[in-house]
Amino acid sequence: MMVGRVKYLLLCAVSVLLLVGCSGAPKVKSDLGIEDAPNWVNEGSQAVENDDGRFIHGVGMAPVVGDLSLQKSTAANRARAEVARVLSVSMDALHADYIASDGEEADSNIEREINSHTQLALNGVKIIGYWKDQNTKDIYAIAQLDLKKLEKSIKRASRLSENFKSRFIKHLPFSSN
Repeated sequence: MMVGRVKYLLLCAVSVLLLVGCSGAPKVKSDLGIEDAPNWVNEGSQAVENDDGRFIHGVGMAPVVGDLSLQKSTAANRARAEVARVLSVSMDALHADYIASDGEEADSNIEREINSHTQLALNGVKIIGYWKDQNTKDIYAIAQLDLKKLEKSIKRASRLSENFKSRFIKHLPFSSN
């Protein structure tokens, strides 16, 4: 019983940190400090809100592997995986928060529905750019998930309750609701 309560409190704390961390436009300073690199390379994976909309950006890197096509593909796949990682952390926290706050048991239908819509959204992830470091020959890729499209997909989910849909959308970074 005590372990369950500790997990619940820890999960609530993580949820609060996620919400606080995503509550405003991120102010990211260059983490990598790679000279002449585009800002997105140095800033890394993050939620972004700008004039074009609300997005999750994932950045992936691939070292030289001998074949340029394979190297670009590896960087792109790693960028997509970064988007999935950022989204997965948010969705796991949301699911646990929803179950805990509503006093409902874990519902496999909710989990299945979240996973299917998340997978559908991840199919919409686009690679929007590449950059090659001329010194190391590493290739970087940036992937983008449009949160507005994810929001629309969740609103169309017939098996999710309106209460859950509302919470899901509110938990998205830079939610419009």
